[in-house]
Amino acid sequence: MTDGTTAHARLLPALVPLASRATTLVRRTPFTSAVVLVMIVAGLATGAFWRAAADQPWYPWIAYGVPSLESGRWWTLLTGPFLAVVPPFYLAMTGSFAVFVGWAEWRLGTGLAALTAVAGQLVGILAALVFLLLVRGTGWPWAEATSRLLDVGFSAGALAALAVTSATLRPPWRLRLRLALTLYVLASAAYLGTLADLEHLVAVLIALAVGPRLVRGRAVPAGRPSRREWRLLAVFLLLLMAAGSVLGFLVPNDGPLGPTGDPEASWLDLVITLVGVALLVNGLRKGYRVAWRWAVGLAGANVAVGLLAAVVFVLAALFEDATAVLDQPGMFVADRLAWAALLVLLLVGRRAWRVPSRRARRAVGGITDRETAVRLLERHGGGTVSWMATWPDNEWFVTADGEACVAFQRHAGVAIGLGDPIGPEPLPALEEFAVRNETAGLVPCLFSASDATARAARGAGWLTAQVAEDTLVDLPGLEFRGKAWQDVRSALNKAAKQGITHRLVRLGEERRAVVDQVRELSEQWVGEKGLPEMGFTLGGVDEALDPHVRVGLAVDADGLVHGVTSWLPVHAPGGTVVGWTLDVMRRREGGFRPVVEFLIASACLAFREEGARVVSLSGAPLARTDVAGDTAVLDRLLDTLGARLEPLYGFRSLHAFKAKFQPRYEPMHLVFRDEADLPRLGVALTRAYLPDTSARELVRLARG
Repeated sequence: MTDGTTAHARLLPALVPLASRATTLVRRTPFTSAVVLVMIVAGLATGAFWRAAADQPWYPWIAYGVPSLESGRWWTLLTGPFLAVVPPFYLAMTGSFAVFVGWAEWRLGTGLAALTAVAGQLVGILAALVFLLLVRGTGWPWAEATSRLLDVGFSAGALAALAVTSATLRPPWRLRLRLALTLYVLASAAYLGTLADLEHLVAVLIALAVGPRLVRGRAVPAGRPSRREWRLLAVFLLLLMAAGSVLGFLVPNDGPLGPTGDPEASWLDLVITLVGVALLVNGLRKGYRVAWRWAVGLAGANVAVGLLAAVVFVLAALFEDATAVLDQPGMFVADRLAWAALLVLLLVGRRAWRVPSRRARRAVGGITDRETAVRLLERHGGGTVSWMATWPDNEWFVTADGEACVAFQRHAGVAIGLGDPIGPEPLPALEEFAVRNETAGLVPCLFSASDATARAARGAGWLTAQVAEDTLVDLPGLEFRGKAWQDVRSALNKAAKQGITHRLVRLGEERRAVVDQVRELSEQWVGEKGLPEMGFTLGGVDEALDPHVRVGLAVDADGLVHGVTSWLPVHAPGGTVVGWTLDVMRRREGGFRPVVEFLIASACLAFREEGARVVSLSGAPLARTDVAGDTAVLDRLLDTLGARLEPLYGFRSLHAFKAKFQPRYEPMHLVFRDEADLPRLGVALTRAYLPDTSARELVRLARG
C-alpha cells in the first residue's frame, strides 16, 4: 500500500461512527434538519451567503415588517425566516436554530417542537408588528423608526422553542436557563431595541408562560433556589447592570427607552463603577453578610432616588415641562427597576448571605478566624464533627489563653456551639464561652457534644439531652464477610460488572467538568425538596471543595458521575488524621442504583489501607435509636421536628440505612443551662438547620 492508501484506510473506520451518529441525529430531529437545509439552500440560491440580503432589490418582497404588513405581503412571514440580513449572521442563525430547536425536538418530539418554533416565530413577529402599529403615531421616536424597518430570520421561533423546553429541565438548570432567557430579552430590548429584539421579547415571555402547560407531564416543578443559587442570581443581575453601563458608555444607542449613553460620564466614572461591582460580586458570591448589607444599601439608595425622582417628575408635569427634570426618563426608570429587582432578590434570599465578617465575630469576643480554628484542631485533636467547626458560616470564640475555641452560630438569641470545644479540656472552654455569651445577651449551648463533654458538663450543673447518634465503623480488620454484609458485597460486585469505579480525590484538584457534575447532582437534590436546603451540620459542595476534605466519586467508563460522597478529617492530637466523617452523600437519579453502598464500602476499604482507625457515617440530625436526657420536653420537640422533616429529608430512613455497615453507636448531646430556655432552643435549632425557611413555613412545620 502507498502512504496515501494507508491513510485512507485508517481514516475510513474513524469516519464510520461519525456518519452513524450524524444519521441518528438527523433521524431524531427531522424538522430541525429540514429547516436548516432550507436555510442553506435559500442562502445559496439568493446569494445571501456572500452579499447582504438587506442591500438586494428583492429584499422588501421576502422580509417581514410593518411596511410588508401594510402592503399586503403576508407571504413574507413564510419567506423571511429562512434568510439572514447579512452573511455573518447566517452562522449564528443556523447554529442557534440547530441547537435550540434540535434540543427541543430531541426532548419534546418532532410535532411539539415544530409547533413551538413555528407558533413562537409567528406570534413574536405579529405581536411586535401590531404593537408598533399601535404606538408609532404617539410621537415616540423609537417606535417611528422601528416601524419602518424590515427583518428576516428564525430567531424568535428558536428562542421560543428553547424557552418552552426549559420547563422540562431539573433544578437548578431550569431556573438558570429561564432567568438567563428573561434577562437577555429584557436587556437587549432596552439597550438595543431592534425589531428582532422586540420579537424575541414577545416570543420568549409568552413561551416561558405557556411552556409548562405545553409540555404537560414532562414539566418539572420549579423547586427552590439553593443558597448558592441565590448568590449566583444576585451576582448575575449585578453583572448584567454593569454590562449595561459598559455598553452605554462604549456603544451609545437610541433605544426604546431613550439614549443609553450618558454624555457626562467619563472613564473614571466607569472604572469606579466596575471596581465597586467587582468588590460586591466577590463578596456576594462567597456569601458574606457585609457584602449583602452594602448591596442592600446601594440598591435601596437607587430605589429611593427613583421614587424621589418620580415624585419630582409628577410635580413638574403638573406645573412645567417634565422633560426638564430628566433628560433620559426611560433609561432612568429601567435602571431603577433593575435595582428594585436586585433589592427584592437580596431581601427574599437574605439567608443565603450568612458568612460573618471579622467585625461581627468580635462581638462575642476572642476574635479568631478559620485558620486559627484549624491550627487548634490539629494541635489538640477533635471528634467526628470537629471539622465542621471550620466551616465559614460559623463564628469562633477563643478563650483568653488562646488554647481553645468554640465554633458557634447565632439563631433566635441562642449561641449554638457546634460539637465539643476544641482544646485540651472542654469544660473550662465551655464555661468561658457561656460567660461571654450571657454577657452579650445570648443563651449558650452545645449541639452534638460527645459523651465525655456531656458528662463533664453535667458534673458542672449543665443539663443534657441526646439529639443524635454517631454511627462508627471500626476499620482495623474490617472485611465484608458473612450474611450481614450481603448488600454491601452485592453493591461492590454489581459496580465491577457495570464498569463503575471508585475514585478518592480532592475535589478542588479535579477538572471543571467533574466539579460541574458534582454540583449538578447536589443542586438537583436540593431543588427537588419541599423545603430549602439544610445547613449547620450538613455541608455541601462548597465545603467538599476544601483541600483537607476527601471526595469519593462513582464514575462509569464514559466519565459520568453516578454518586458522590465527601469525607471530613478526624484529627488526633498532633495533627495526625485517624479517621474520616461522611458529610455529602448524593446519587444521580436513574444512575447506578446501589451507588451509595458502593461509595461508602469503597471509601472504608481505601481509608483502612491508609491506616485510618475509624469512619463515622455521621449522626443523622434528629434521628435516634434511644433517648436519654434531663428533659422529656426537648425530646418531644425534637421528635416532632424529626417526624415532620422525615418525608422531605429522610433522616430516620438514612439512619436505618447506615445499619447495613454494622456500626457501633455513640450518643451525641445537646448541652444547655436551663429548662426555661427550651422553647428558644427549639426555635434556634430549627432555624440553624433550616436557615432559608420562612416564619410561615416554620409554623406549618410545627403544626404538621
